[in-house]
Amino acid sequence: MSSPNGFTAAAVAPSTNGAGARPTLQHAVLDLRDPPVGKTSLQPGASRGQIEFQFNPKELTIAKSAKWERNAQKGSKKSAVPQYGGPEPSKLTLEMFLDASAKQDDAVVKTVEKLFQCCVPTDESHEKKMGTPPWVVFRWGGITSFTAYVKSVSVKYTLFTAAGVPIRGIATVNLEEIAGEQGGQNPTSGALAARSVHTVGAGDTLQSLAA
Repeated sequence: MSSPNGFTAAAVAPSTNGAGARPTLQHAVLDLRDPPVGKTSLQPGASRGQIEFQFNPKELTIAKSAKWERNAQKGSKKSAVPQYGGPEPSKLTLEMFLDASAKQDDAVVKTVEKLFQCCVPTDESHEKKMGTPPWVVFRWGGITSFTAYVKSVSVKYTLFTAAGVPIRGIATVNLEEIAGEQGGQNPTSGALAARSVHTVGAGDTLQSLAA
């Protein structure tokens, strides 16, 4: 059974440049992967490169919730007992601060374009008529997130050149977990009773088999 924890943290010793030196700064990245070849596969494909954080995030917001349902009874004075409907996917929200004010080039625009490309199908999957965006894993030093897809990207530009080119902004990226376990494919999948075997003989009927 998979862990509900959103991050996998490896015990990595801080890298240094020598005795007495400060630890080497490690930049967070979004690791992009090809979507699986098979429609039911949960194994990501080859690497599609990385989107490196220019500045490491100041905070990360991770959320996990469960689905509960209540069947309201008309005329009842109390609410019905909730029924557990399963876990919701983990969600990770992060901010990327983008700044190209030193060179005043189009670096910010190019990074935003890479983020937006995570919300549209890859060319390879489009040619195969599958239409799937790349899968994403957030990594920062020894921390690795769940395998996810980019649910949404929003960017607020805060500084422009005299020609109107955005050179500073904040991108908010929302990641949602790809399912880690596949459920049963029919109502009896996983049921112990469905694993029993009966050899049909002469005179058997549907009624007798059901009994």
